[in-house]
Amino acid sequence: MWGRGLAAALLAAAFVALGPGPLPPRAAHAACEPGDKIDGTTADQARKKIEAAGYKKVQGLKKGCDNTWHGMAEKDGAATGVALTAKGEVFPERD
Repeated sequence: MWGRGLAAALLAAAFVALGPGPLPPRAAHAACEPGDKIDGTTADQARKKIEAAGYKKVQGLKKGCDNTWHGMAEKDGAATGVALTAKGEVFPERD
């Protein structure tokens, strides 16, 4: 009896600690408006463009409904938010 309760508690704690995991592709686009057109760029393509702009250790890239990629990276030794617009412009983001 204790074994099942303990297993359930550990599973619940792991879920809270790790979060629900990545969203499926359809769920990621669910917040977009019906007329939004999502382009076919990939995170790997975005990462390469951001790295070409002088950023390193690019991670956590997510695409918004406006086709702008957002993530974290390092530039000049400091961690910063970074964005890549659909027009190919790379810029730091602030909180």
